[in-house]
Amino acid sequence: MATTHREQVARLKRIEGQIRGIQRMIEEERYCIDILYQLQAIEAAVKVVEANILKKHLQHCVGDAVRSGSEREQDAKLEEIIKLLFRLKM
Repeated sequence: MATTHREQVARLKRIEGQIRGIQRMIEEERYCIDILYQLQAIEAAVKVVEANILKKHLQHCVGDAVRSGSEREQDAKLEEIIKLLFRLKM
């Protein structure tokens, strides 16, 4: 299923709400393990957004570079993806 910018923004707003919830949990001195579970949920949600954005980038930006026939553009996009993957430690 293709995800739109609007869907990604909605996901990020939910994550923002989760973060505020964790802030309240910390202020209320809630059980540490419960806070850690919530942090893991946020991390998983961020990874979904990250994967969706990467997929769109590969489909559109990288796809456009491949279709352009420009070796320079293709090399630039490939280098960009390689750097990103190393940062993501994939």
